[in-house]
Amino acid sequence: MKAARFHAREDLRIEEVPEPELRRGAVKIAVAWCGICGTDLHEFLEGPIFTPPPGHPHGLSHEAAPVTLGHEFSGTIEELGEGVAGLDIGDSVVVEPYFVCDECAPCREGNYNLCTNLGFIGLAGGGGGLSEKIVVDSRWVHPVGDIPLDEAALIEPLAVAHHAVSRSDLKAGDVAVVGGAGPIGLLTAAVLKGLGVTTVVTELSAARKEKATSSGVADHVIDPSADDVKARVLELTGGAGADAAFECAGVNAVLDTMLDVVKPAGVVVNVSIWGRPASVDMQKIVLKEIDLRGTIAYRGDHAAAIKLVQEGKVDLKPFITGRIALEDLVDKGFDTLINHNDTAVKIIVHP
Repeated sequence: MKAARFHAREDLRIEEVPEPELRRGAVKIAVAWCGICGTDLHEFLEGPIFTPPPGHPHGLSHEAAPVTLGHEFSGTIEELGEGVAGLDIGDSVVVEPYFVCDECAPCREGNYNLCTNLGFIGLAGGGGGLSEKIVVDSRWVHPVGDIPLDEAALIEPLAVAHHAVSRSDLKAGDVAVVGGAGPIGLLTAAVLKGLGVTTVVTELSAARKEKATSSGVADHVIDPSADDVKARVLELTGGAGADAAFECAGVNAVLDTMLDVVKPAGVVVNVSIWGRPASVDMQKIVLKEIDLRGTIAYRGDHAAAIKLVQEGKVDLKPFITGRIALEDLVDKGFDTLINHNDTAVKIIVHP
């Protein structure tokens, strides 16, 4: 079968690989759609980051580069392994793409997303959604019912957003600022809106500003190149500042701004993955007693994310701005998102 294989920095190839073999406790999925994630772009440009380099296999997947990429995917169950219950052939599903050890202290405490041996399917091995088929342990497979499979490919990043919002302690009626209207920023705003939070989105890109407005996830959109973000947020909040802010750009200026816009004793959640160390103005944190919180992936968030879509509280359709074939992954996918990201939000791939 065809698969997109990451070999090394800026070396991504569409290759023929053996179809994966079914095993006990697992299911075989025919991949329908796979999203291109910002993490994939970081891996391509700066990696290996999450991908084990050659000669250093991951402790749980036992794989090293080259590996098949893709962790935001949907598909249909084709085969059931021995011992699988609660799933049926023909089910539309998404995958929580994890390798965890179940033995370290975080795993034993239920915080499996903080596993000390954590790996991601589609980055650390185990196949990936940028291929025709994949075999995944049934514990990680979530039925999506009648959610269309192209939209379902966005459930994984929606779960990221849901987990980030859960880290903020926000409630209905609060005000939040989202720094960056890329896919994760937009989906974070979507979850916030679904929970009844007033959302303020900051973004430079014209296409992404328009998407924040037209999708309905932003109550207010601020362009930092044209407006004083802190002054506008203070104006919108009667001088109080936002209850929480989300850094979704991986840009130091955005992180700095998020520290500016939250109220005293407010919360800043860092959602993005950073390609290099950030600098943080600790005096801002100290003088306002800001809580700066990290968030990684998800932990029990997929069911809640699926429910938000099924109940109509989040509409995923507006965020899909491109559909491409696997053969066009680099030229029409990665190149567009790296060099022309003002023209696209989420590009999904049909293997």
